[in-house]
Amino acid sequence: MLSVIILAAGQGTRMRSALPKVLHVLADRPLLEHVIDTAEQIGADDIHVVYGHGGQIVPTTLAHRTVAWVMQAQQLGTGHAVAQALPDIKPGNQVLILYGDVPLVSVETLTTLLKSAANDGFGLLTVTLTDASGYGRIIRDKSGAVTRIVEHKDATEQERQVNEVNTGILSVSSDRLNVWLKRLDNNNVQGEYYLTDIIAMAVQEGLTISTVSSGDENEVLGVNNKRQLATLERYYQQLQADRLMDAGVTLRDPARLDLRGVVECGRDVIIDVNVILTGNVTLGNNVNIGPNCVISNSTIGDDVTIFANSVIDEAVVGSGSRIGPFARLRPETVLAEETHIGNFVEIKKATIGRGSKVNHLSYVGDATVGKRVNIGAGTITCNYDGANKYLTEIGDDVFVGSDTQLIAPVKIGDGVTIGAGSTITKDVEPEVLALSRSKQQTITGWKRPVKKK
Repeated sequence: MLSVIILAAGQGTRMRSALPKVLHVLADRPLLEHVIDTAEQIGADDIHVVYGHGGQIVPTTLAHRTVAWVMQAQQLGTGHAVAQALPDIKPGNQVLILYGDVPLVSVETLTTLLKSAANDGFGLLTVTLTDASGYGRIIRDKSGAVTRIVEHKDATEQERQVNEVNTGILSVSSDRLNVWLKRLDNNNVQGEYYLTDIIAMAVQEGLTISTVSSGDENEVLGVNNKRQLATLERYYQQLQADRLMDAGVTLRDPARLDLRGVVECGRDVIIDVNVILTGNVTLGNNVNIGPNCVISNSTIGDDVTIFANSVIDEAVVGSGSRIGPFARLRPETVLAEETHIGNFVEIKKATIGRGSKVNHLSYVGDATVGKRVNIGAGTITCNYDGANKYLTEIGDDVFVGSDTQLIAPVKIGDGVTIGAGSTITKDVEPEVLALSRSKQQTITGWKRPVKKK
């Protein structure tokens, strides 16, 4: 069985934040949650997260995840942190050590590492860096076998010339860990119990250290400050852009896309610059998304055009529809096929029928709108009385003139025409003209006020 221990107890002082480091977000999700996802994807039977700094805020924030939370009251080093979790791990389990601030190590890399440590072996993940400052160096003998790891602060000048470094990610049996961790001491510059000291113990026992080298240093980089967080964000976004383009999506500029969730795309999708996709988004065939749009947890049908600066949140857009520019679809909006939602229009918790149009400067909320309805500019459904919200029902083939207020609850029958500037407070029967206007007056001899000197 595979047990994963994720070390997430550090303070992260260089983040300059009261928030624990592992809760800072990458692609709209905490760093630690990315690591938990990866542990699940490689088939972990149990996941143990060692937390400390920030107290209960870490387990509280991620309470929805199925992990065992282990408190490290004093941060006395990585070896001490792993020792806190070991009592909860069954003897004979293979253990994989991960880090809550190293969010992007790939499933493929970890799978290779686990294979190298199978059958009671020892697997260690390394990476070669151009600038290895601050990292623990991998020290090998003349035959190339790993003999130990030396931390940067404890390394000699000659050892600091080594560019192969320890990522901290390793895999070994729980039985061996139990023995070695009890023998650790803190006789080093930092006065901590280093997990890396078990390498020398393993070598002394004649165990071969099998190393797996990551071919991409970005996947094993940790986050220690906001600049590193921004670097990994861009790396992550480039990976997402590459995945979409490999699937056939056209990106006008891959460097100006933010994908912060899971996206499924059909054929011939085109996405312009500065688009943000969050949550679970489904894009059908021939979808064209203009610049500066935000789409969250929504389903977009085939042949939909979304014009610039539109926001779509928890909505369903039917095929052949046109949205925007500057439109907002709020949660529980459902648009049927071939609907038009135009500039500066807001739709909330409403169902719009096939072929209907809300093209200009209108608000439709808590409503059902039938087929082939035309709603004129400046129309609003007055759905809220200050305490409760009410439904507006509009039938098929209704024409609503500009600057109309529909005071809910109200029902408009099929085929109704509502004259511009009306305030409708009562139900309207089908196939009639409804008007509600004050009589126009003209006053002669009227003088416009002027400012007093």
